[in-house]
Amino acid sequence: MSEENVDETKENVIPGSEEELDTKDVRGYDFRGEFDFAELLASYETTGFQATQLAEAVEIAEEMQEEDATVYLTLTSNIISSGLRETVAYLVREGYVDVIITTSGSLTEDVIKTAKPFKMGEWDADEAELRERGINRLGNIYVPSDRYVWLEEYLYDFFEDFFAEEKVRTPTEFAAELGATLDDEDSVLKQAADNDVPIFCPALTDAEVGNFLYYYRNGYDSEVGIEILDDYDTLIENGLLADTTGLIAVGGGVPKHHAIMTNLFRGGADYAIYISTGMEGDGSLSGAPPNEAVSWGKIKQENKNYTQVEAEATLVFPLLVAGAFKLNG
Repeated sequence: MSEENVDETKENVIPGSEEELDTKDVRGYDFRGEFDFAELLASYETTGFQATQLAEAVEIAEEMQEEDATVYLTLTSNIISSGLRETVAYLVREGYVDVIITTSGSLTEDVIKTAKPFKMGEWDADEAELRERGINRLGNIYVPSDRYVWLEEYLYDFFEDFFAEEKVRTPTEFAAELGATLDDEDSVLKQAADNDVPIFCPALTDAEVGNFLYYYRNGYDSEVGIEILDDYDTLIENGLLADTTGLIAVGGGVPKHHAIMTNLFRGGADYAIYISTGMEGDGSLSGAPPNEAVSWGKIKQENKNYTQVEAEATLVFPLLVAGAFKLNG
């Protein structure tokens, strides 16, 4: 190869650059000396990849608090299935959350855990054997079926009182009155009831609550029912009354969309944090990043008012809560 060709290929391989970037240097936490957890979290800003996204989420969550935003926390039921239940209860107990939107499984599993714990299991399990043993698997968490037998008895007693005077109720009434019957301080339902935090559950029938309501209505009282439109009205109207709103969406699905959709009526949410493993490429709502919601008017377009952490929630949600709430509380 000629010298001229060598120079040409070298220019392709190592083109060089004349511009000096004025952004921060990439640098991680220095573990020499005494360990400082707050400094570790602060170092995420310059660590890169999803660590930097998490640092941005912490910053946005702090801004929500500084602006006294009405904070919506949305979550799917697997959050309550896991040890994140206690994290959510902490946020409600300490007054950091104003609205919760979740799925039906969150409510049933929260109630179960007040009396009977879920147990650690294995990802790689013999599913047929688990079925014979009456054990249900959620990832590497096991839920013995006796939990649901106990839940059915608990809810049947609750239904009798809940529908005694009014035959048609709303999911928020269901969550509030159910939470008032619980004693566990780690219960999200109890903390929400004690602190007047409404829990919206637009798909209340999509879990054991729906199953047991079906049996209760067919076996005991054919007039009972659940009305969801009143709750939707309330979400929209409360959003319209809020000066500033902030969303923390842990997972996707109906809870996430209910939060951004009802904020559309007020011109979009002011702040948004998504924690998700959803894939954008399939066009699903669960995988849709916050900038897609901007195109719909569901989130406002401002400077650094939204971010997404592409990570599994049990890894990063406690760090977000520690950095944005506990350390600044």
